[in-house]
Amino acid sequence: MAEPTTIPKDSLILVTAVNGLIASHVADQLLAAGHRVRGTVRDLDKCAWMTSYFLDAYGPNRFELMRISTPQDMTDPEVWDEAMRGVSGVAHVLGAVDLSVRDVKAAFAEEWPMHAAVLDAAKRASESSSGAGLMRGFVFTSSAWAAYTPDASLKQTLTEKSWNETAVELSAPSNGITVFNPANADPRYMLAPFMALKTRLEKAFWKWVEEEKPSFACNSVLLDTVMGRCLDPTGPQGVPSTAGMVRWVWDGIYRQVLDAIQPQWHIDTSDAGRLYVVALTQEGVDRERIFGFGERFSWFQVRQLMMEWYGPEEAIVPVADLGTDQTEVPNERGAELLRRMGRAEGWTGLEESLRANMESIFEAEKASGVSARNLRN
Repeated sequence: MAEPTTIPKDSLILVTAVNGLIASHVADQLLAAGHRVRGTVRDLDKCAWMTSYFLDAYGPNRFELMRISTPQDMTDPEVWDEAMRGVSGVAHVLGAVDLSVRDVKAAFAEEWPMHAAVLDAAKRASESSSGAGLMRGFVFTSSAWAAYTPDASLKQTLTEKSWNETAVELSAPSNGITVFNPANADPRYMLAPFMALKTRLEKAFWKWVEEEKPSFACNSVLLDTVMGRCLDPTGPQGVPSTAGMVRWVWDGIYRQVLDAIQPQWHIDTSDAGRLYVVALTQEGVDRERIFGFGERFSWFQVRQLMMEWYGPEEAIVPVADLGTDQTEVPNERGAELLRRMGRAEGWTGLEESLRANMESIFEAEKASGVSARNLRN
């Protein structure tokens, strides 16, 4: 029996920054579920591949691009009001990804107005005479790091009320922890400012929800390391973001960074997209923090699997073995929501995600003329 929905099929959903690794899969899963998608991007020409890709996959009049390029555009009420026209839900994925945060307060002051502008526009759309009752769901993109600092030496238990206060405290000006420094051996310090920024942004989202009391469902998705299939590995998208970090291991580059990243959890690209669909459209999913934690992983483990599948140890540069994440996480709700989307087994496992990620890497290498390593399978 089909699950009851708050947003019917063929509704128009807005996906911000749709060309990114996560957002492109959100769009893909929304389209697969029978919805239409309007995606915002900075550059229409560079993102034209998306129109062609989704046209081939889902047919005409299912996907459209909208240009929102400048910082002024991103906080302009009129721009976002236009973006919300006819929209029933918003998957808000747009956000800064630069890990080298130097001043958390300044970074928050720069980024939050953009998120507030999108939220305010969604609320206006829900209250307008032309759109009353049409806007029914909003999903805010957060990070696993808003809930905790990974540290394989610690046994931690997270709940839906967990916040990364450690990172907030460590990144306070008096501590002088202002930049990503892989040479620092203490994992608490490695990405504290970026983690603190993610914590402050998600808290601000929930404060907005509490104060503004929008009529539509509001949820956040906390994603840990995303890897898996990429939609356009041979074209402009390539193998981006954390999926691209898999290639670091394969190519033996940026080892200092990989050696500094603590074991944590992964989520498959398609599972990430599915979580947004169900958080937007399923009845009874409202005011929830949904933890996108599929399976524990480490970059050392990724390397070990590559060695097992593709070649001998000497073919792949070593990565430090930092152990296994011991954190207990509230990810059963996410698995339940994935089952609503037809994933009977819930989360996609690490090996399946890594295999798909590697296939995208091989496709990209073949298209670019860069030879892959000698494979044994």
